[in-house]
Amino acid sequence: MAVALPEPLPFEQDIHELEERLAQLEATATGPEGLEAIRQMRRELLALKRERYAQLKPWDIILIARHRQRPQFRDYVDLIFDEFVELHGDRAFGDDRAIRTGFARLDGQKVMLIGHQKGKTLAERQQCYYGCAHPEGYRKALNKMKLAAKFRLPIICLIDTPGAFPGVGAEERGQAQWIATSILEMTRLPTPIICVVIGEGGSGGALGIGVGDRVAMLQYAYYSVISPEGCAGILWRVANEDTKARAAEALKLTAQDLLSLGVIDHIIPEPLGGAHRDPREAATALKAVLKRYLRELLPLTTETLLHQRYEKFRRMGLFSQSSTTPS
Repeated sequence: MAVALPEPLPFEQDIHELEERLAQLEATATGPEGLEAIRQMRRELLALKRERYAQLKPWDIILIARHRQRPQFRDYVDLIFDEFVELHGDRAFGDDRAIRTGFARLDGQKVMLIGHQKGKTLAERQQCYYGCAHPEGYRKALNKMKLAAKFRLPIICLIDTPGAFPGVGAEERGQAQWIATSILEMTRLPTPIICVVIGEGGSGGALGIGVGDRVAMLQYAYYSVISPEGCAGILWRVANEDTKARAAEALKLTAQDLLSLGVIDHIIPEPLGGAHRDPREAATALKAVLKRYLRELLPLTTETLLHQRYEKFRRMGLFSQSSTTPS
């Protein structure tokens, strides 16, 4: 049975055409000559992919992070965790479907899972507001984190949002306040917290569940104070292909940039071309990192855990300034 090819991104058109030709050849070729032609085309395709994905620009990485077929929170739950039991509601207003919470097991270790869900179908995306959470979503997440801390269960947060929902109702219900409250409370929760950006990491929407003892990113994810479109609109008054690409470059939002700046601790490798090309391989890499972090954090005392978390975030944003004076 032929495997459906992923939807090509703008910079992948030649790769997609070669993949289609290869699929046709695999379906029709016979004999030694046909097998040799298949091997040659596979080598050609692999070389092209390696060259292309080694030269990705920040805007290209954003397009991969936003790919419609990219694995989401529920995909990783199914691929990595066992016995997931979803917990609903914030006990005040409602159940925000953009943020999902629940108990689960990771190879026998009980954990609390928190994550953004964008949705796959149009109906689900509308229900999830495309992963843009309301105040009740952050309130739900914080309530469940406190529940986890009560039983000293480690917390795993999978971040994938373009940002918090910007509507009037969300602002009236205290969007900024609840994000700020969540950030504050996460700094002092007496249990291990692991945060991973699996797709988009947009502004306060990501930070609302992004304070942890370990913060990692998938290779083709991004994490930024503002979206490139928002940045371009502010700086150049227009968000077109040129200004979006310039903004993405200036924001230093790729995993490699953020690792060099000390914002994240680790880059989790993805399959060549992105997690959507092989979700199971991406999930295996993510699971290995989560298990390693749990082994490192679970033995620590609460005092040590909180001290290290505090120092980790206090170190961010340091800069040097020249002491030379003009002549």
